Amino acid sequence: MKLAILYAGQGAQHAGMGKDLYESEPLFRAALDAADASVDFDLKQLCFEGPDETLSQTQFTQPCMVAFAAGLTAVLKDKGIEPAAVAGLSLGEYSALCCAGVFDAATAVSLAAFRGKAMEQAVTGRPCGMAAILGLDREALSAACAQAAQATGGVVEIANYNCPGQMAIAGDQATVDAACEAAKAAGAKRCVPLKVSGPFHTSLMAPAGDALREKFKEVSFGEMSCPVYFNCLGGPKADSDTIPALLEKQVQSSVYMEDIIRRMAEDGVDAFLEVGPGKTLAGLVKKTVKGATVRSVETAEDLAAALEWLKGEA
Repeated sequence: MKLAILYAGQGAQHAGMGKDLYESEPLFRAALDAADASVDFDLKQLCFEGPDETLSQTQFTQPCMVAFAAGLTAVLKDKGIEPAAVAGLSLGEYSALCCAGVFDAATAVSLAAFRGKAMEQAVTGRPCGMAAILGLDREALSAACAQAAQATGGVVEIANYNCPGQMAIAGDQATVDAACEAAKAAGAKRCVPLKVSGPFHTSLMAPAGDALREKFKEVSFGEMSCPVYFNCLGGPKADSDTIPALLEKQVQSSVYMEDIIRRMAEDGVDAFLEVGPGKTLAGLVKKTVKGATVRSVETAEDLAAALEWLKGEA
C-alpha cells in the first residue's frame, strides 16, 4: 500500500472538534496544550465549546485547525503510520508540511495564526465573497469570470479546483454575483454562496502574501521527509522552487486540489487518509479517482477504525 495523508482546510471546523481525542490520546492532548500556550486566545475552549461564529473567524480557525492536525499527526506517527506523500487543502498545506518535517507543530500553529490575521486584514472594508460553482468545466467558468470582471470592473477569479465539476470563485462581491449569473447562463447546475470572511486564493490576497514573505524570513524551513504536493502547483515542487515562495504564492492563487489527487494516483498512491475534521477531502478523492480507497479521521472512534484499516492493508 502507498498511503497519502490529506489535511482538511478552513470550513471543516466546528465546535467540539478534538474533544474526545484530547481526553483519550496523551500525544494529542500534549499537542493541543502546547498550541494553546502559543496563541493569544483560548484555543482549547474554542475548539471544544465554540461558539461556531467565533471559531469560523479566519484568525481563529487557522491555528485551531493546524493544532488539531498536529495532534492527530503525532498520534498517527506514534502508531507507526508514515505516509508516502502528503498534501493539504489551502490552510491544510501547513499541516502537511508539519507532517513532512518542514517545521514543527509550534511553528506551524504560529504561522497559521499569523496567516489568518494577515488574510483578514488584506481586504478589510472591501465587500468580498466566494461561491461554489457546480457542473461547469474550467474553460467555461474562466470565461464567465472574465465576462463578469469586464462588466463590473471588479475582481473575480477561480480560487479552488476541487474535483471534476466542482470549483469555487472569489473576489469582489458584486463581481462574484455577476460571475454566478454568467456561469448559470453557461450551464452551471448550481452556484452556492460560501460563508467565508474573504476572497481567499485570489490576487486580492496579495497583501497577505507580502506579509507572509516577511514573516518567513524569521522561520527555519527543514527538508521534506516525504513528498509534499503543493496547492499552487497541483503536484510536487521542482528543485528550483522554494517552500517560502510557494506558500507566499499559495495564499493569492488558485488551489489545484483535483490535480493533486490525480497526480498522487498517477504516482502510485492507492490509499488516502483524510485528517479532518470533516470528510470534504474524502469526497473529493472519490469524485476524482474512481474506486479510490479513502478513510477520514476526526474522532477517537475514527482513529481506531483507521488504524485497523491501515493494519489490514499493510
